[in-house]
Amino acid sequence: MFFERHSGGERAILVHLDGQDPEAREDPQEFRELALSAGADIVSFVNVPRHRPTAKYLVGSGKVEELRDLVKTEKSDIVIFNHVLTPSQERNLERVFECRVLDRTGLILDIFAQRARTHEGKLQVELAQLEHMSTRLVRGWTHLERQGGGIGLRGPGETQLETDRRLLRVRLRQIKGRLEKVRSQRDQARRGRSRADIPTVSIVGYTNAGKSTLFNAVTDSDVYAADQLFATLDPTLRRLEVKDLGPIVLADTVGFIRHLPHKLVEAFRATLEESSNSDLLLHVIDAHEPDRLEQIEQVMVVLGEIGAQDLPMLEVYNKLDLLEGVEPQIQRDADGKPQRVWVSARDGRGLDLLKQAIAEVLGNDLFVGTLRLTQEFARLRAQFFNLGAVQSEEHDEEGQSLLAVRLPRVEFNRLVSREGLQPLEFIEQHTLQ
Repeated sequence: MFFERHSGGERAILVHLDGQDPEAREDPQEFRELALSAGADIVSFVNVPRHRPTAKYLVGSGKVEELRDLVKTEKSDIVIFNHVLTPSQERNLERVFECRVLDRTGLILDIFAQRARTHEGKLQVELAQLEHMSTRLVRGWTHLERQGGGIGLRGPGETQLETDRRLLRVRLRQIKGRLEKVRSQRDQARRGRSRADIPTVSIVGYTNAGKSTLFNAVTDSDVYAADQLFATLDPTLRRLEVKDLGPIVLADTVGFIRHLPHKLVEAFRATLEESSNSDLLLHVIDAHEPDRLEQIEQVMVVLGEIGAQDLPMLEVYNKLDLLEGVEPQIQRDADGKPQRVWVSARDGRGLDLLKQAIAEVLGNDLFVGTLRLTQEFARLRAQFFNLGAVQSEEHDEEGQSLLAVRLPRVEFNRLVSREGLQPLEFIEQHTLQ
């Protein structure tokens, strides 16, 4: 890996910016938890109220001088900003502070680097790191500007900086190629599960909502779970028997966070696609968290980025053991369908209700619509007839079949996936409005 993470225990000054725009504000407590999760030794927390960004330093020159003095007083190794810094701002601040400067994206990347355990996870982290660092290669250090004799590496007339950038581009292509193979392998595995008629249920949610604890409790597994941000990074799949439904595959995935860096979403697309191709999402919510409504909104934003916002979803309000007077229960919508389940993954209360709700949703959620199918979908048309799902059939002027079907959505998704198609895209392109 080109960029190794720094060792833990560095003396860190945290700088929290209280911006004018409420949408862009970050949570100071979450910032502390991120820094602690990265292994930082927090020596000072600086709040910058009513902040208006500047081009050179992001913060005003007076605040920069104040921070410089604080760095010297506290003998700080690193200054971490709870905001995204431009490469030039990062370099300017490092020159003044004479120590490392890290922004919010770099901090989250560092945590991901620590958490990655599988080869795939490490590749995805390295891709995100390289994408982030590619704009920061200048660093303002003169040794990168001189021409020199890098044996076997330097092109004709290349400066060290040009060589670094060329090698970085080569490494990026290598990683993207390997991750494309991973995506292909995952896609083949999903098709295999589809052919075996096994629905996939993915656990999603804000980081530290208790997803892995819930996964372990339901599947009797020992996936790493801890009271820290991004404890789980690599996806884990387990087969689970659900009464009145049969086997399902339950997937535990990486947690989301507000303003999750887009580079991470792109780098972890192979992992996140495990969620976007699921038959059902279990959105785990920390019922004890005061800001849970904002966290729910942030999760939906990321689900939108990976095209999973319209999948069937069951809300799972976790950490019931931290609440008083709230019992395990299934809450239903106006049609009587399960909408949310209240559970405690820690003590196991409500897990039987969760399995019941999963069985109801997957067993009763129907796809009802009229499909416009050309001759290339003849095999799919025959499968709908074989299942007894066709209510009527007509043909338009172009000879296309107008097939009115009614069947469980899980079954519909399986049939479409067997043809190598994405169910949501297929519905959008072939359903009559």
